[in-house]
Amino acid sequence: MSNVSYYTAEGLKKLRDELSQLKDVDRPNASQAIADARDKGDLSENAEYDAAKEAQGLLELKISKMEETLAYARLIDESQLDTSKVLVLSTVKLKNQANGMEMKYTLVAESEADLKAGKISVSSPIGKGLLGKEVGDVAEITVPNGTLKFDILEITRD
Repeated sequence: MSNVSYYTAEGLKKLRDELSQLKDVDRPNASQAIADARDKGDLSENAEYDAAKEAQGLLELKISKMEETLAYARLIDESQLDTSKVLVLSTVKLKNQANGMEMKYTLVAESEADLKAGKISVSSPIGKGLLGKEVGDVAEITVPNGTLKFDILEITRD
């Protein structure tokens, strides 16, 4: 059984666009590659044909998984989210107690995570450690190389 995943409008659109690309562009290209390889002669000794068939199989598997993900995808209604504590789509300003460094992260679904853009997954160790915290709380987060303590300075919705 698959789990429901929650997405922002932007994340859901990106997922749908990627599926459309796979179905409308990549699938016909894979079929054409098979046809081109088939035209080159004996299929029993045609490595190009075998490779094209394998690539098509992998593409179809990827399309199938993406369709399943979309079937269980739900759009997050940001207006219904509690702004007093850290939830998915919260932008959290933190202060590392060890070095005084301040940082800002937005918690998003795993598929939308992009550390360079300041978006971390709610299923990451830091994301999990921040969920449910309020301004003034201390988040104690165990990461692979130790424990970090962060002061929660601010929670907003962008």
